[in-house]
This record gives sequence, C-alpha cells and structure tokens, in this order.
Amino acid sequence: MDAVHFAPQSRQRLFIVGVDVSLTVPDSTHTNQPSPAWHPGSMIKAYNRLSQKEKAAWRWWRMAMPIGRVKTLDDIIETEPKGVRWHTHAETAALLSMMSEVNRRKVIEAQRDGMLKVGTIYRRTRDGIQRAEVRFDGVAGCLRTPTGGSSRQTIIIVDGPLLRTRLISPREAARLMGLPDDYLLPLRYNDAYHLLGDGVVVPVVAHLRSEILTPIVVANELGKASATSHVRRKKA
Repeated sequence: MDAVHFAPQSRQRLFIVGVDVSLTVPDSTHTNQPSPAWHPGSMIKAYNRLSQKEKAAWRWWRMAMPIGRVKTLDDIIETEPKGVRWHTHAETAALLSMMSEVNRRKVIEAQRDGMLKVGTIYRRTRDGIQRAEVRFDGVAGCLRTPTGGSSRQTIIIVDGPLLRTRLISPREAARLMGLPDDYLLPLRYNDAYHLLGDGVVVPVVAHLRSEILTPIVVANELGKASATSHVRRKKA
C-alpha cells in the first residue's frame, strides 16, 4: 500500500493479513484476481512460486480506493516552523551545488513560474558522489529514521528569485504520517523524527482496518451471536 493515496508522502509498505482457517472470511473482502491498485507485479511473482496447497489458502484482499482529496505538500507546511531553523544563504548554496543539471533545471523552472512553490530535497549517493535530488510534485519522499544527515528531508521554498531551505519540521513530518496536530511529539528533533520515520501512515492502516479487518471481525462476532442464540433456543 502506497501512502501517496492517503497523504502527500511516497511510502510503499507491504502488509500481510493472515486469518485463522476456522474463521469466516466475508466474500466482500477478497477476490479471485489480484488488483492493480494493491498487488504489484512482485507480489504476483511471489504468489506464482507458492505450492498448490499454499495457493489454495491464498486470498487476494479486495479494497476500495480511498475517496476524497489528498493533501499536498503545500497544505502541510508550517508558516512558522518549530524545532528547525532556516538555512543560511551559504547552506542553501551548498545544497544547490550538490544538484545535477536535471535537478538544478527543476529549481530554475520553479523560479520561472513566478509562483510560490514548495518542494523537498533528499540527499543520495550516486556513483560515489553525494547528490541533492529535488521534487516539486506536491509529494514528499519516504520519511526514514535519522540514522545520518542524508536521511532527513529538506524543504525548499521557491518564491521567484528567492530560495529558502531548511529541514522538515517534526510537525510537518507528523502530518505526512497522517497524525493530527494535537498528537504529542518528543521534544528532541531526532527523537521525533525517529518515531515518525519508523512508523506507519495512520490513514493507510485505518483503511486496511475498515476494508478488511473490521468486516472479518464483525462477521465472526455475528456468527458467534447466532450460534449462541441457536443453542439457547434448543435448551428452551
């Protein structure tokens, strides 16, 4: 499940749901064929390598696509960020110098638009050289734990000729994970970032619960209630 369908963060995670064979699984929760939305080619290849016995126990879970507008990066950015500071001109220039020609062109094009644009910068090592990659599609890259400086995302604000950069704030990271603004975060930046980078996106898990887990639980609770009622009638 990719969090991009629920929040402005590209975050793919594999969820495996196992159900005891003695339980009832409603027909509405599964199908005979994989869904392009939830079952990528790598999963289908893994399924094809299973034994016939394992395939017989397999269920392709069926979930509706989420509805409603997904927020963009612009929606979750703090106007007055807490817990972080804006970079100096020299620090921003250093980040720009780490960009390839392709990424520098993205910044120039954003400046030419003449509109306020919010993007993210992520540092990666390419061919032994550390590069800064930027995106302005309204989606942040996958949050990670702060094991090193390159694992922390940087926000870039482009307003015509004006460029400003800084680390993403803890509250912005929390919003990318679908947490409400009243969710209490650790006071230290690295502690908060570690908590968030090591977590799962709340709306993703909520969707999995409502589409798969809750229907299975309800079906089996109804089955128990029906069986209990039948036993009582027999005793009567």
